This record gives sequence, structure tokens and C-alpha cells, in this order.
Amino acid sequence: MCRYASPFLIVTLALLIGCGSEELPQTNQTAPAGTEDGAQERPTIAFVTNQIASFWNIAKVGCNDAAKDFDVNVDVRFPNEATATKQKQIVEDLMSSGINALAISPIDAANQVEMVNSWADQVPLLTHDSDAPDTKRLMYIGMDNYRGGRLVGKLIKEALPKGGEVVLTIGRLEQDNAKKRRQGVIDELLDRPDDDTRFDPVDGAIVGEKYTILATLTDQGKPEVAKQKTEDALNTYSDVDLFAGLFAYNPPAIIQALKQANKLGKIKIVGFDEDDATLQGIKDGNVVGTVVQNPYEYGYQSVKILSEILKGNQGIIPEGKFIDISARSVTSDNVDEFWADLKAKTGATTQ
Repeated sequence: MCRYASPFLIVTLALLIGCGSEELPQTNQTAPAGTEDGAQERPTIAFVTNQIASFWNIAKVGCNDAAKDFDVNVDVRFPNEATATKQKQIVEDLMSSGINALAISPIDAANQVEMVNSWADQVPLLTHDSDAPDTKRLMYIGMDNYRGGRLVGKLIKEALPKGGEVVLTIGRLEQDNAKKRRQGVIDELLDRPDDDTRFDPVDGAIVGEKYTILATLTDQGKPEVAKQKTEDALNTYSDVDLFAGLFAYNPPAIIQALKQANKLGKIKIVGFDEDDATLQGIKDGNVVGTVVQNPYEYGYQSVKILSEILKGNQGIIPEGKFIDISARSVTSDNVDEFWADLKAKTGATTQ
């Protein structure tokens, strides 16, 4: 059985590795009473998301597969409210239970620095999906969200080659990934050079030579609000040509709103992530395409990396403290192949 290192071994290994390496926080796990050779129970790695969504169900499968491969326990938690307060409550409960490492997708990185640092002082911590670069996190696993946003912009250009009016929908802009994803879309449509530090104001339209971003609608992670705001936008912007949904639940909410307004197929949709409704929309011809991440790998790699760190293997952390799991586009050309592979990974029934 794979055992993880004691706090003293971790410190010793860190010293042996040499200068320039960061000292890892000690774990809370202790050897169970009654063991003759001091053998410890399998370590527990917590994987905390930013809300409940189909996207995270895929990540959970990756976590569970990695738990088997690396002989650790995994505790996956989905906040039922997409707030930093709820995330804090979940993590504090996990810390009290004695977890040994934590992977988290911060909801509000700028305002969570202190709490993330406090957790990173207690257990090895990495971020996934959305980063918190100003914290003590060991590394980030995810995609380059700015590049992902630019891929969405390219799909919009393919859908509206002569230009048009676009509405963006997204959960919240407090998240690092959301800011960069949105900006990537805008910069691509306006044919700007790359600059992931740029941030266009949310209020008012953003006008380019061919494309106008009429509005960015935020819903704070609530699908029902996303649907309602899409309905409201249909009344406010009578000439809208395309809706782009940038969180997993946004495209399905747009589909529902357009269907209810009898405009499905008349107004174009570009999505993000691989919700079943989005993929079915591509097959039905109602969604132009979607840019997908790889949540399975977010879960798998998070557990793999943290399990190695718990053994004292700091060398597994890349120099740039970033594992880039690249995004890709799914359209009618490859949706069947992509969906079949996704179902194989998650054990879903083939339609």
C-alpha cells in the first residue's frame, strides 16, 4: 500500500532537494492508534469546486480514478451556493476533519488571499480551473482562460463572418478565469493583440469595426438567473445576432430562453464547456460550437500532484507552477467523437 510521508520526512526531503524549493506545510494526518509499525492510513485529498455544475461531475470522475491509481482517499465538495463564504465554510469543515491536502477553484481570488494563505499554511494547496496567483498556492492546474476566450471569439467570427451584435453571459467576474475568458472573447472580436491583463468595462457596449459586444450579463452562478437575463436581453437588444455563454450552464440557459421566445435557430449560440444540452444543441444545429476544457484532467492531475507532494516529491511541481490543460473547440465536425470519448470517461450511457 502506498504510504505518504510524515511531516518530518517532508521537511527532511525538502532540505535534501536543495535551495530554492519551497517548504511544504505540514499535514494534519497522524498514525492511527494500535499500529505496530507506525503505518499511517491513506491520506485524504480534498477537491473543492466553485459551485454545482455538470462540469464538476466530470472532474469528480477524474478525482476518483486518480484516488484508485495513487492509493489515496478523495473528498470532493460542491458548494451549493457560489460564494466565497460557502467555500470557506466547506474548507474549514474539511480542515477540522483532518484532510492532508487541498485542491480548490477560488470563487473570488482577490478577496480570498488571506483565507487561501491560511489554508496553504496548514496543508499542501493547489488551485484548479481558476487561479489565485497572489496566494501561497503551490501551483495552478487548468487552461489558459484568455486563450480559451479567444477560441470563443473565433467561433463567433465563423458564425458571423460579416460581423454582428453579441451578448456575453457568464457567472461572475470576480473569478480570475472569468475575467480572462471574457477578455479573450472581446480582444479576438476587436482584432487586438494578446494582452491578458486588459479589462474592458462591463457597463456599456464595446464597439469594434465589425462586432459590437452589447453587454456582459452576470448571474452569480445561478442558471435560473442566467435564463431570465437572456430573456430580458431579448427584449432590450432586438437586433442581437448571437449569445455566447461562457460558463457551463450558460449555453443551456440560452437555449431554453430562445426556445421559449420562439427564436431558437434564428439567433446564434456559441458556448463554453461540455454540458449535454450544449452538445445536443450542436448536433441539432442550434449551437454553432463550444470551447471545452478537460475537467476530468483537472480532477485527475490535482489528485496525482498532491499525492506525490505528500510523499515529499516537490520536483513534480513545474518551474512555472502551471500545468496547462489546453482548451479546444467542438463543432458539428467533431461533436460525435468528442461526446463518445466523454461518455467513455464518465461511464455515461451512450445515446
